Amino acid sequence: MLHEARGLTEPELAAIAELERRVVVSDGGRLKLEWQTLRHRPGDRVDDLLWWEDGRLLGFVGLYPFGGPLELAGMVDPAARRRGIGRALLDAALRTAAERHVDRVLLVVPRSTPAGREFALCHGGALDHSEHFLALGDTPSTDNVRDDVILRPATPEDDEVLRRIYLSAFGEGSPGYVADPSARQLVIQQAGAAVGTLRITNDEGRTGIYGFGVEPALRGRGIGRAALAMVCAQVRGEGSREVTLEVAVGNDRALGLYISVGFEPRATEDYYAITVP
Repeated sequence: MLHEARGLTEPELAAIAELERRVVVSDGGRLKLEWQTLRHRPGDRVDDLLWWEDGRLLGFVGLYPFGGPLELAGMVDPAARRRGIGRALLDAALRTAAERHVDRVLLVVPRSTPAGREFALCHGGALDHSEHFLALGDTPSTDNVRDDVILRPATPEDDEVLRRIYLSAFGEGSPGYVADPSARQLVIQQAGAAVGTLRITNDEGRTGIYGFGVEPALRGRGIGRAALAMVCAQVRGEGSREVTLEVAVGNDRALGLYISVGFEPRATEDYYAITVP
């Protein structure tokens, strides 16, 4: 019944999408499944766990190594809950994390589903942090575009400066330049100097913006707002139907910036830390 997948086939991706549809119809909200990541699994390790019964997918958990603690996001068919499927998938995910020598994971739970919170708490989870999920509205603002702020693709020569920017903007380490075929890494320049960075992913007309940061000493000068407005205009011009990003709950300054460009809060997700046995 439990399948440990090293990369996902097209039929498996279709089954996950159909399960996601059933869960969202039942529970509302959204699930943080990161489809761009699912479609580009490396295939050299177990990253996804699928629970099948009679050829029908009833449960799924994905493991997401985003540079910090390993994140887990998943779902169980509404008609198959309280049968131990969720627990079996979580146990398998924790075993996989242990094999990677990970000491804790973050279980992503939509705040709109009280049952998810109950599941996390019952299995030793403790609230670590929360994030708002935002989507760009139909009429993004372009009032903040500036001639002295430009975006350019990152190159291997930017590795050191990207590490510095990431450390100053987020207070933690970064791999610097990463050659990732599934994402575009950009450098924000102002008056010729690299002052910020961000990453863009695109999956079938859906664009995600990640790792967006500007050096703290230069915040409040409209640089980040101008760069974000330029990115939004660019990806919309390329045909993206949906543009999304996430921001930590409590980061009102960043939330205000995103709303000023045209983003709208759509959902909130809670991250529960679970110790790996």
